[in-house]
Amino acid sequence: MLTFDVQKNPKQAYTSMALLLAALIIFPFAAAPFGNSWVRIADLALLYIMLAVGLNIVVGFAGLLDLGYIAFYAVGAYMTGLLASPQFATVLESLINMHPAFGEALAAMLGEEIRTNGIHLSLWVIVPLAAALAGLFGALLGAPTLKLRGDYLAIVTLGFGEIIRIFMNNLNDPVNITNGPQGINLIDPIRVFGINLAGEPGSRATVFIGDFGMPSVNAYYFLFLALTIATVFITSRLQHSRLGRAWVAIREDEIAAKAMGINTRNVKLLAFSMGATFGGVAGAMFASFQGFVSPESFSLTESIAVLAMVVLGGIGHIPGVVLGGALLAALPEILRHVVEPLQMKLFGKVLIESEVLRQLLYGLAMVVIMLTRPAGLWPSPKHEDRPDADSDSKGQSSGVVAA
Repeated sequence: MLTFDVQKNPKQAYTSMALLLAALIIFPFAAAPFGNSWVRIADLALLYIMLAVGLNIVVGFAGLLDLGYIAFYAVGAYMTGLLASPQFATVLESLINMHPAFGEALAAMLGEEIRTNGIHLSLWVIVPLAAALAGLFGALLGAPTLKLRGDYLAIVTLGFGEIIRIFMNNLNDPVNITNGPQGINLIDPIRVFGINLAGEPGSRATVFIGDFGMPSVNAYYFLFLALTIATVFITSRLQHSRLGRAWVAIREDEIAAKAMGINTRNVKLLAFSMGATFGGVAGAMFASFQGFVSPESFSLTESIAVLAMVVLGGIGHIPGVVLGGALLAALPEILRHVVEPLQMKLFGKVLIESEVLRQLLYGLAMVVIMLTRPAGLWPSPKHEDRPDADSDSKGQSSGVVAA
C-alpha cells in the first residue's frame, strides 16, 4: 500500500513517491492510443491541484474559510493576458482616445512595437509577476479581515471574489483593460528554453525536442506536473516550519497562540498571501494553456469547487488535498466523455448535462463525506496536527455544504 508519511515511515514513503512519479511520467504515453483528450483532462486537473494545495494553506493550515480564492487565479490569468497578448495595444489605443496627450506620451515611451502589437513578455518574467501580484492581493484581502472568523470571514471573501470577477467583466470602459465579457484572446503560448509548448505553426500542435516529437498537451502536462510537484514540496516544507506550526496554533486557538507570543496578524496575512501566490501562478499557466481568458472562468462555482477539493480530500493534509483535487477536477471531463455518450446510446438524447450532473455529485459527495468521513477521504495521520474531525473539519465542511 502506498504511504507518504515521511516522518513515520520514510523509506516506504520515498518508495511510494518514486512509484507515483514513474506512473505520472508514463501516463501521457500510455494514454496516447485513446487520444489527446485524456491528457488534456490531466493538464486541467494538475492546475486545479495547484489551486487546491494553495487554498489548503489558508483553509487547512491556518483555519481561515475562504470562498473567494478563485479571484487570485483570475489575477494571474488576466495579468498574463495583458503582458503576453496584443491586448495592451488596445489599452493604449483607448487611453489615447480618452486622454490624447497622456496616451501619446505613454505610447512614445513604450515604443511603436508595443503600440502596434502589445506586450509579449517571457514566461520567466510573467510567472514571478503573477505570483507577486496575486500575493499582494492576498495581503489586501487579509488586512481588513484579520478579526473575522468562520461564516463572517467566508462572506467577506466570497464578496471579494465576486468583486474581482465583476471588475474584470466591466474594465472595458472608458479604458479597455480586460475587454469586458468578451475576454482576452490570442495569449502567447508558453515557451521553455525557446521551445513553443503549443507547437510551431504548421506542426499540427506537435512539439519537437531535437528529433523527438510529442503532442502539445503532453508538453504542457510535464510542465504542469513539475510546477505541481514544486507546489507540493514548498507547501510541505511550510507545513513543518515555524510558520506552519504558527498557522496550526492559530487554527486551534487564536487567543492561546497570541498569548504564546505569536504575531497572529502577520501570520494570518502570510497565510493569505502565500496561498494567493500559488493561485496566481496557476492562473498564469491557465491563461497561456487556453490562449484565452474571460470572467466566466472565475465564477463563485469555481471557488466552491476548489474548496470542495480541499474538504473532500482532507483538510490540512497535502496528499489528501491532491487526491481531492485530482478526483473533482477530472470528474466533469470524465462525465462528459462517458455519461453523455451513454445517455445518447440508452435514450437517444442527453437528459442531464455533465455540468449539472457534476453539481449534483458534488452535493451528494459532500453529504456522504459529512456522514461517513468528516475529516475527508485521506485525513492527516493521528500524529500530525490537524483539525479535529468533530470540530474544525466538520465545521468547515458544513460551511462548504451550505455554500
